Amino acid sequence: MRPPTDHPDPLRRAPSPVQDLHDERLAERGLELRLKRDDLIHPTIPGNKWRKLTPNLRAAAEQDHTRLLTFGGAYSHHIRAVAAAGAAWGLSTVGIIRGDELADAPRNWSLALAESYGMELSFLTRSGYRETLRSLDDPGTLRELEARWGRAYVLPEGGTNALAAQGTAGLVAELPDLGARDVVCCAVGTGGTLAGIAAALPEGARALGFAALKGASGYLEREVAELHRRGWGRAFTNWRIDHDWHGGGYGRVPAELEAFAAGFEERHGVRVERRYVAKMLRGVYGLAEAGAFPHGGRVTAVVTGPPDPADAG
Repeated sequence: MRPPTDHPDPLRRAPSPVQDLHDERLAERGLELRLKRDDLIHPTIPGNKWRKLTPNLRAAAEQDHTRLLTFGGAYSHHIRAVAAAGAAWGLSTVGIIRGDELADAPRNWSLALAESYGMELSFLTRSGYRETLRSLDDPGTLRELEARWGRAYVLPEGGTNALAAQGTAGLVAELPDLGARDVVCCAVGTGGTLAGIAAALPEGARALGFAALKGASGYLEREVAELHRRGWGRAFTNWRIDHDWHGGGYGRVPAELEAFAAGFEERHGVRVERRYVAKMLRGVYGLAEAGAFPHGGRVTAVVTGPPDPADAG
């Protein structure tokens, strides 16, 4: 297998488009909005998943790995992306899935898609899953995984590690004329995309993340800071995470959020993924309505992935 940079993918659309939007609700507050359409970067490995996986696939190739092993929930974007990437580059893939009750249940569309790419699924109890993730840096845990699955390149939940964060930093170079009036926004699940953006921004520009998880204040900040330490060897002060727009928790899409996303789609003709992207956009509009952005500012909202089939309406 050759790494992605040496194996050009004709399906990849790079750089992903930047789309200017006019919205009266923001214009009347002197705020410009543009979308970084990473949802369009690749048909099967879209958005921040492509950016996170590319440097890790390169590292796997350099280390002569033939198998990827990773972790995720029943509807994980990351699980599907790893399965698709493995199929594209000739790697076998294993997905460790949270929830042993799913083992004998009919496959949902997400897990069925992962299996269609050739991924082998294994289901852990929720407590066992959490314990395995907590101890991934322990050589003993890695030996246990290798004893069960053979030699594999191990990716953490969400695919976020220092290499992944460095991969997401590349999107900043695709944003023209960033400066002091700019805020680049993204949803935050594991913190990798936000970490990469913040590390790459020019002086004066800021990064703002919107947590998709409930009760993650402090934890996510520590995760981003650790990614900066591991990936860049320093701290950055040009970012923060807003924890007020999670919609009740991971995977939850309350009626208010659904109505907002549907209205955004109707006004702008852009389909919106609900569990991450809609929460980020709702946060942008909510902060704008509260006067949190200065007059004359510009927000770039990173659309990190496409809608799930269930969101298609």
